[in-house]
This record gives sequence, structure tokens and C-alpha cells, in this order.
Amino acid sequence: MTGVTDMTSTKQIDLAALILRVASGALFLAHGWMKVSVFTIPGTVGYFESLGLPGFVAYLTILAELGGGLALIAGIGTRLVSLALIPVLLGATWAHSGNGWTFSNEGGGWEFPLFWAAAQATIALIGAGRYAVKIPVLNRALGQFA
Repeated sequence: MTGVTDMTSTKQIDLAALILRVASGALFLAHGWMKVSVFTIPGTVGYFESLGLPGFVAYLTILAELGGGLALIAGIGTRLVSLALIPVLLGATWAHSGNGWTFSNEGGGWEFPLFWAAAQATIALIGAGRYAVKIPVLNRALGQFA
């Protein structure tokens, strides 16, 4: 019986981790920046409140998207960051659930945030890979969640 490393080289896995991390991180940056520059922070707070959520959750979401996006791109605390972003994405899935399945529906559906949550779970499982910023003290502190 062959193992994963027999079928796929470590370099390929590291490259796949890099591609998934950077793509996901860039999307988080775009979504966070859109909340700031297009919807505006007060508009985003108002939207969250219209959903019945406390306004401060909008600030936490913006911070998670911008900070998490940067951390994913760099590969810093990758597993922990990905795990922390899953509830944000499940919240987005909930927020868009009344709009139907496809994200092209008016108001955006729930397919994209649900898929993105699955992508974050995948990143949490595979980690940052070789092509990531290494901060030894942080890696030691986070251990398997680095």
C-alpha cells in the first residue's frame, strides 16, 4: 500500500498549502477592505445590527478578515487563524442563508461562505507548509497550531 508521500511529493503539498493560504488570505483582505471602504464601518455595523447581532461583532469581523487575511498570506499562526475564521464564515453562511444557495442571488447566497469554511478547515489540517514566514518563538508557543 502506498502512502501519501509516495503519490504526492512534499514540495507539491507545500505548494498547494501556499496557493490555498494566499488565495484565501487575499479574499479575506478583499472582504474586510470592502466592509471598510465600500460599505463603510458604520454601514457594516448597521447591517450586523439589522441581523440582530451586536454592533461590536462587525468590528470583530472586520478585524478578523483583515488580520486573518494578512496572517494567512504570510503563513503566521496558520492553523489557529484558519480555525478562528471558521465561525466568521459560518456566521456569513447564516447571514446569507435566506438568500438561497447560489452567491449570485440578490444579497448573495450561502454556497460561497460555506465552501470557504471548508477551505479554512482544510488549511487548518494541512498547515502553512514550507513556504511561510517562520517566527520561532510564535511557532514554539502555538505548537501544532502554528
